[in-house]
Amino acid sequence: MRRTPSRRPFAAALLVASVLVPVSVVPATAVPAAAAPARHGTDDCPEHGKGHGHGHGLGPELTARLDKAIEDVRREAGIPGAVVGLWMPGKGSYVRATGVADTATGRPMTRDMYVRIGSETKTFTVTALLELVDAGRVGLDDPIADYVDGVPGGSGITLRNLAEMRSGLYPYTFDPDFQHDLLSDPSRSFTPEELLAYGYQHANTADPGEEFQYSNTNLVLLGLVIEKVSGRPLAEFIHRRVLRPAGLRHTLFPGDATFPEPHPRGYTDQTLTGETTDATDWNPSWAWAAGAMISDLHDLRSWAKTVATGTLLSPRTQAERLKTLPTGIPGTRYGLGIFETGGWIGHNGSIPGYETVTVYLPEEKATLVVMINTDITVDGQEPSSLLARAVTEIATPDHVYDRPFPQN
Repeated sequence: MRRTPSRRPFAAALLVASVLVPVSVVPATAVPAAAAPARHGTDDCPEHGKGHGHGHGLGPELTARLDKAIEDVRREAGIPGAVVGLWMPGKGSYVRATGVADTATGRPMTRDMYVRIGSETKTFTVTALLELVDAGRVGLDDPIADYVDGVPGGSGITLRNLAEMRSGLYPYTFDPDFQHDLLSDPSRSFTPEELLAYGYQHANTADPGEEFQYSNTNLVLLGLVIEKVSGRPLAEFIHRRVLRPAGLRHTLFPGDATFPEPHPRGYTDQTLTGETTDATDWNPSWAWAAGAMISDLHDLRSWAKTVATGTLLSPRTQAERLKTLPTGIPGTRYGLGIFETGGWIGHNGSIPGYETVTVYLPEEKATLVVMINTDITVDGQEPSSLLARAVTEIATPDHVYDRPFPQN
């Protein structure tokens, strides 16, 4: 847990990861059908396969500039391995894997790897919630107290407040006891109730709707709402109602340390000593609905457009999702489980060992995906954000990605 301003609190980091545990009654479990399907390349997805090439290029000059910028950031930020994909209809695409997936063996990073996507899980959880809104099963302005007992001030906190990070509930990942318990035993499995209890020890930080505060507590509660209303474990509901309709065959919601092959080793300094360690097999249950999911480049590319354009939702509900509000940080606004920065819409993720960025630029119908195998910050900045910024400064200079607030 990051403990100083220059190193985001693990709570914050966990925040990025969006970690949550299974819902009250039933633990979230990986859906077998989503485990690790065989890979099949497609004509429009040049990123599949193990090479380091660029797919359908953006031209030699732009490609060379992107190559240099990515490699410069990777080396300066100490990122072991990175995969970057940029697709710009009418102009071409760029897909690059660089560095190593394993610092001990030197095994190279490849484009077909699975990674833990941390807080990008929030986009799946909120999409699931919004599908229930479309079905008339829940209302965005319903109080959380209608669904979950014991929430401090729950009668005045709406589902909308939770999804837009304006509930005022204390982030459980900021709690010192939680940080100690997780880092003392990263293999431990947490329940949603256990996670919420850490946060409930503290007074609410603001009145509902008053202030933006990124908090995994909000998503754990939304996960519980989905389970209660649907009558299904969160992982199962997301698989059936989100992943399957979206055609995401390489995305899963594990209930333990499950991690399909191939995947890179992941490195973090979120430890009790502050030393760097291998977090590949840490149990992500602490992030649950906020950050426990796994995906790959192919699926994240597809998901970016699905989220930004709302293909799984009614136009009215998608419009609600895209009503972004200021975060207090210049250039970054937050909607319902989604942010907008420099015109890019989507989310990033950070969980010990891994970071990702998955965003879509409606103005150019462009998609950017970044996947790396470390979450170690550089001067307080997440390395995935440094890569995304460097790429967009070159490829879309009028729309530079700049997401400055840490999210674990």
